[in-house]
Amino acid sequence: MGTVLRTEKNQTVRLFDGQGRTGLFVVIDFGRNKAVLQATELAEHPAPATGLTLAIGWGKSKRRNYLFEKTVELQGNGIVFWQAKRSQGRVPDQIKATWSDKCIQAAKQCGSVYLPELKTSVGGVAALVQLADAFDHCYIAWESDQISSPLSPFMLSKGRSLVVIGPEGGFDDAEAEKLIQASFKAVTLGRSILRWETAATYCLSLAMFGGQEV
Repeated sequence: MGTVLRTEKNQTVRLFDGQGRTGLFVVIDFGRNKAVLQATELAEHPAPATGLTLAIGWGKSKRRNYLFEKTVELQGNGIVFWQAKRSQGRVPDQIKATWSDKCIQAAKQCGSVYLPELKTSVGGVAALVQLADAFDHCYIAWESDQISSPLSPFMLSKGRSLVVIGPEGGFDDAEAEKLIQASFKAVTLGRSILRWETAATYCLSLAMFGGQEV
């Protein structure tokens, strides 16, 4: 704190735990590995009743940090990286510390009090079907000639929603069909073929707008 943030004694700092609790603290003393703080103001923010979690097909992408930043800024609930047939490489068994660090940095910048929940899933479509039980609405963003329903803010405005996005190479048809058979609603994101991070940001924007309209 003292080295990186150049914090001084008697200075007031804002801290948060990423789970809705925030506070203002006065720095009483600090050393190399610890700090002594005195709370002057504490607050607890209720968890949002609505929100979007993205399930994104794993891929080797340098744009992953962009996704973490935008998920925090646009108040996404979580990200699940899943193993798709067309994934580039294998999804890690565990989330990486650098992913969480990037979310924390974004939250400090935008003032968010909640951090998105990050998960990895090596089980493919079957694991996504099991994951669906935790959500009120489940969608698959599949660009197919058979799909005509566009994803809208209203569709993401109530309850907890899950939107599945394919990897850079898109869904294998069998993957999409299995999700649809499991009651995931297929939706389109428009006429353009979007990169996965653009598709993710678009969905997050719709959800944020929909939440504000409630």
